[in-house]
Amino acid sequence: MLKKLATALLLATAAPLAAQTPGPASSTTPPPRLIVAISVDQFSADLFGEYRQYYTGGLARLTQQGVVFPHGFQSHAATETCPGHSTILTGSRPSRTGIIANSWFDLSAARDDKKIYCAEDESQPGSSSRNYVASPMHLKVPTLGGRMKLANPATRVVSVAGKDRAAIMMGGPTADQVWWLSPKGYVTYKGLPTPPLVEKVNAAFAQRLAQANPGFELPPQCAAKDFPVKAGNRTVGTGRFVRRAGDYDGFRVSPEQDAMTLAFAAAAIETMDLGKQAQTDIISIGLSATDYVGHAFGTEGTESCIQVDRLDQELGAFFDRLDKDGIDYVVVLTADHGGHDLTERQQMNAMPMEMRVSDKLEPEALSETIAEKTGIGDKMLIRGDGPAGDLYFDKHLSAAQRATVEAATLALLRAHPQVAAVFTKAEIAATPSPSGPPEYWSLIEKARASFDAQRSGDLLLLLKPRVMSIPEQAVIGAVATHGSPWDNDRRVPILFWRRGMVHFEQPAGIETVDIMPSLAALIGLPVPGGEIDGRCVDLIAGPGDSCAAK
Repeated sequence: MLKKLATALLLATAAPLAAQTPGPASSTTPPPRLIVAISVDQFSADLFGEYRQYYTGGLARLTQQGVVFPHGFQSHAATETCPGHSTILTGSRPSRTGIIANSWFDLSAARDDKKIYCAEDESQPGSSSRNYVASPMHLKVPTLGGRMKLANPATRVVSVAGKDRAAIMMGGPTADQVWWLSPKGYVTYKGLPTPPLVEKVNAAFAQRLAQANPGFELPPQCAAKDFPVKAGNRTVGTGRFVRRAGDYDGFRVSPEQDAMTLAFAAAAIETMDLGKQAQTDIISIGLSATDYVGHAFGTEGTESCIQVDRLDQELGAFFDRLDKDGIDYVVVLTADHGGHDLTERQQMNAMPMEMRVSDKLEPEALSETIAEKTGIGDKMLIRGDGPAGDLYFDKHLSAAQRATVEAATLALLRAHPQVAAVFTKAEIAATPSPSGPPEYWSLIEKARASFDAQRSGDLLLLLKPRVMSIPEQAVIGAVATHGSPWDNDRRVPILFWRRGMVHFEQPAGIETVDIMPSLAALIGLPVPGGEIDGRCVDLIAGPGDSCAAK
């Protein structure tokens, strides 16, 4: 059903070329004509590995024929969507990109909530962290596409995704086209025109949305996961993605979303002739459904199992289409962060020690407690975006009041049984930027990789492993989340593929910031090492080095 939708979009713009068959990769191999950078939101290394034996589509191609790093790392502590996407094509950690979280607080902002969304232009009248004008203004460094365009203005840079922050952070501020999904279809920055291709895509989206989805069949590998789990007011674990006609949320939180985004990406490649001219072009694709499914249903039920199976098949159809067009392309597939299953199913499945965070660690509750203990301020004494992450003290406090509040907060949090660590801004700032294997970094080194002196909080609160940062009282829409400094949220697959590439697998950890310099080396684009945090990784099996100067 979804393949028919993709085929219809592709046929509307199809213009096949004679097939090209690049030879085996070597240090003298000509650069690819198209870079395809795919981020599968919340596709953890655990999720990737769990279903690896069942892949038969696009993921099978990447894992069986490509270069596989099964233990890649979003190495920073704040493992959220916006910072994760900011690392993939910049070669830089959040400490350099400036994208420290999905949202942070600017206590000098005129608006009441003080919260800034990572992809908004807060200077726009009436902007808020939930109702905003999208913008790339907060990204402090160039993307690979931006560097390519600077070196050769003929380069085309396109970014499409299910989320605005994914499209914006991978496309960068100089991309030719940046599109993300909304209830109205795929939209872009305010005031820009909608080209004919996007009008066709949005018409197909509207037609698909208007039709009900009877759901998906359960693949055999998912049968053992088919049992209900109660979490708060939700029961999950047995879903098939049945959707009523016109139900946008049902479409968004299902494999249908990724199929539409891939169909759009393939049509954009053909319509714009990406990869068919003298220069190398780049398209980034943000597949967001796995994340929405993980939040809504957890990562170990039928819902996530079906989602991964459909992802594999839709990627296969997408790659097959590019093959038919004869494009010499290189693929990298990774994720913006990992994830963790909901507490209640973990408790059922051999992990009785799993727990949800205490609502006493919510910023408002914490603020009230500290105000009562110190006799200073009111309930807005401390601001934060949840019971973990950055905490910000009221900027109107005197130096003496601030010292008192900080001491009381540190004492309370460091004594809390669910808290792993609390670091002050000064402690993090004094820590050198981490280096060496990311799997062995200390907590404060992970925190340093997420730290920005202007945007980070006065304190950073990190919960212990196996503590889900959604309190029991808050389980209404999301049953599970990510964002921790632990490896279930940091570890992601990093997969490279190009026709003729000799397969090998490297189990040692690399970082997502290594992706950009590795791709840049394939196209002979110099990137000064002092401008990024990543390193080029050699993608040639055995002798030869893809990082060698061309």
